[in-house]
Formats: sequence, C-alpha cells, structure tokens
Amino acid sequence: MRREPAGDVVRAKEMDETVSEFFRRTILKIPLTEMMTILKTWNFLSENQLQTVNFRQRKESLVQDLVLLCEENRASLNDAALLDIIYTQFHRHQKVWDVFQMSKGPGEDTDLFDMEQFKSSFKKILKRALKNVTVSFRDAEENAVWIRIAWGTQYRKPNQYKPAYVVYYSQTPYAFTSSSQLKSNLPLLGQALTVASKHHQIVKMDLRSRYLDSLKAIVFKQYNQTFETHNSTTPLQERSLGLDINMDSRIIHENKTEKERVQRVTQEIFGDYPQPRLEFAQYKLETKFKSDLNGGILAEREEPLRCLVKFSSPHLLEALKSLAPAGIADAPLSPLLTCIPNKGMNYFKIRDK
Repeated sequence: MRREPAGDVVRAKEMDETVSEFFRRTILKIPLTEMMTILKTWNFLSENQLQTVNFRQRKESLVQDLVLLCEENRASLNDAALLDIIYTQFHRHQKVWDVFQMSKGPGEDTDLFDMEQFKSSFKKILKRALKNVTVSFRDAEENAVWIRIAWGTQYRKPNQYKPAYVVYYSQTPYAFTSSSQLKSNLPLLGQALTVASKHHQIVKMDLRSRYLDSLKAIVFKQYNQTFETHNSTTPLQERSLGLDINMDSRIIHENKTEKERVQRVTQEIFGDYPQPRLEFAQYKLETKFKSDLNGGILAEREEPLRCLVKFSSPHLLEALKSLAPAGIADAPLSPLLTCIPNKGMNYFKIRDK
C-alpha cells in the first residue's frame, strides 16, 4: 500500500547524493528501539523489504542497508522529508513551540475548509515569494496537518537540516510553530498561514513550551486529559497531616480546618485534573521609582526600573499547584501565577498603570 504524495514531489530515476545523504542522516538519528515503528508508519518500504534487513547489526551498517532500499524504490527528496516529519512527531518535545493566533476581519463569516486547498495555497504563497524553499505535508489526527519547511534564499538551496515545522488544526485560529533561527521568514510564514486558512490577521501569543499537546490543551481549553510524560504529584487528599498525636486537640482542629481550606482553594483554582505541562513562566517588570522623599539619584531617573523574574520547573503548573498544600506558600497564590492557563500566557509584562 503506497501513500499519496505530499509536498514537492519530483521523482528521479536515481537518487542523487544530496538526497541519499539526507536519508542517511535522517535514519541515523532514529533510535534503534523506534526504528521499525517509524519505518512502518512511514510506509515507504514494503514488509518484504523490511524483512530482508538485519536490525541487529551495527547502526551504521543498518542505515546503509536502508538507504540502499530507498534508492531501489527511487525515493525522492519529499519521501525523505516525510520520514523526517514522522521522526519529529515522535520527538516533538525536542523542539520549542510557539503559538500563533489568527482572526477574521469584522463581519467575515466562517468559510468551508478544504485541506487540499489549504496545502496548495500555502505552498504557492511561499514559492511565489521565495524560489528556494521546499514544503512537505503530513496529515495527522484531529484534522491537523504537519508542515515541514526547509528554507533557502534567492541564491542558496533549502537547508534540509534546519527545517521549520508548523502544526495547524483546520477550522481553528491556532497554529503551532517550532522556533526557527530564520526570524526573517516569520512574516512570510504568517502571511501563508493567514491567507491559506482564510483569516485576516495573525499574532504571536506570549506562550511557549516544549510540550505541544499541553499548548494545544491550553488554547483549546482541554485541561481534563493526560499530558505527555506527565508525572502527577501525590493527590492532595492523600497527603498526611503529619501531626503529633500528643498535640492539643484545639491545634489539631485548627490545622485540619486550615488544611481543608487550602485544599478547597487549590482545587477551585487548579481543578482536580492534571495540569498542562509548561517549563517556565517569565515576568518582566517596568516601574518608575516612587518616593515621598525629595531628591536622590533614582528620583531623577527618567528610565523605568526593569526587573525580570523567571519561574522554572520540569512541570511548572503542577509545582505551583503543590505549593500551598505543602505549606510553602499561602493560599490562594497570586493571580499572576494561577492565571497562566486561562490567559494562555507564560510571558508577562507588568507596567505601571
């Protein structure tokens, strides 16, 4: 069973050295434990071909055998790009993802969406503006499409080893992009997304994470689910009070009442479901120096005072959720910490009113 072609499909009689090297480097980065799964998902090599390969040999030899099979099948650059998309889907947490939100103009109605039309329009816009660019697509679950873009310049061929990725969910205003070193191409990418999806404007949200599913849950308000590599903390109701049995009964009652209040407040704020996974929240403060005293160096300063505070954790929202029950912070926490999922932000700028 063969897949339908996607992206820039130009088949040659023989695979040139550039494409062969692209295949070699793409296959080489696939862990041996995932090799068969990813190759079967790719569905380019037949079952019979895969059975001829010794997957227990040294990885360099295995890669060479697989590249030869790709050459036999007259694989194209797009076939290699599609394999790279699948690898990236398996290892999406290795990238940092930004979120873009689109909007329609006043009075614009929601149009019927056609995925094939979206792909065609998206690629045409990029090709029209930039000669050297390759674009590949792979459909995914939940009406999503993964887009791989290898950027070139007017004088250089596309760099296949530093692609940008876009994940777009059809008929929604949201797109998720892997952070790219080529910031100069962001306006063009935004234009392609906006026009192809029939929106009017696009803005970058103050939201970023390595965990794509968590970003999706935040913007789509889908919190009550299990997130990738989530290690939930001990449920609050299972935490021991740790009280001395000889302690005054009035103190025990007061502590128990306070603990129940903290649990109630924490559950009202965070809910009783696993939190989306973010690694940090960053706050930039800008404020003018204020003092009742006259004079002084700071009083004459026209520039605002600036301060940056960054909270980091392997699972920030779960860590914040556990602060008050652990007795580390008072309940409720500051709204600046608890508003992250509802506001869809983990970058904040705080200025004087």
